[in-house]
Amino acid sequence: MTSRHRLGRSAAVLTAALAFTAATTALTATAADSAHKTGKHTTATAAAPRAGAGSAQDVPDGGWEGDGLRLSAEENRKVDAYVARARQAEPAITRDVRAAAHLGGADLIGLEHRLKSPDSLKRKVATDLKEYPENTVDQALARLNDAVRYTLRWPDGEYVTGATIASQVLSAWGNDTTKWSNTWGRAQGYKGLNSGWRAPDSRQRFEVQFHTPASKYAQEETHKLYEEQRLPTTSPERKKELQAQQNALFAAVPVPDGAPELTAPAPALAPVPALTPVA
Repeated sequence: MTSRHRLGRSAAVLTAALAFTAATTALTATAADSAHKTGKHTTATAAAPRAGAGSAQDVPDGGWEGDGLRLSAEENRKVDAYVARARQAEPAITRDVRAAAHLGGADLIGLEHRLKSPDSLKRKVATDLKEYPENTVDQALARLNDAVRYTLRWPDGEYVTGATIASQVLSAWGNDTTKWSNTWGRAQGYKGLNSGWRAPDSRQRFEVQFHTPASKYAQEETHKLYEEQRLPTTSPERKKELQAQQNALFAAVPVPDGAPELTAPAPALAPVPALTPVA
């Protein structure tokens, strides 16, 4: 990392610390009702979940089927219970992420999709169980990071400083880092920073993706390719074709200066009290 990068990271951390001490009632209100920098939505009430791809449904015996995958009645019941817990935990998580995005100067985009649909979760769990039949549904659910998920976006020149501040804020409020996948430096494939967290009170896992406009565009363009690639019915030859198409799209994404060096924030010694939205 160059000296300029070190100075930028240090300045970002200092900015975050100053933001904590300078936060006022006006800022908490902004974080609560979505300022222009944090997206269009003005409440923390979850929108209707987006339906998953393909045909999927609960079946008469209490199980679930979709895309050649299946969950037993007991497995389906456990996923439904997990969905209910995620929905209950979401408003408090959204409050923290809104404020972190505001302090980091990010656009909080796609907030209407912050809850993964039940069918998408069931498809993901069923795929996991098919690929790893020795595992249980409880083990598959324990690995889920994105039942609740968010996307923060910055212009290229603001990306490293903004991502540093936002991640430091989330950590300072007691959210534990469970995943830090920084693929900006890879030679091919997905480019971006995907982080996983565990909320301090509910212990619900959630995902925060850190993007630039170009990396987010590439992600959206490759999504259908990825959805087809991960299906168990997709042949190995077709999977290679789909991966090549994704590689070509991500190869065109500019890498922000210093992005490959971004690392997970150190755990806070004592969580900083989160901002409480005013009525």
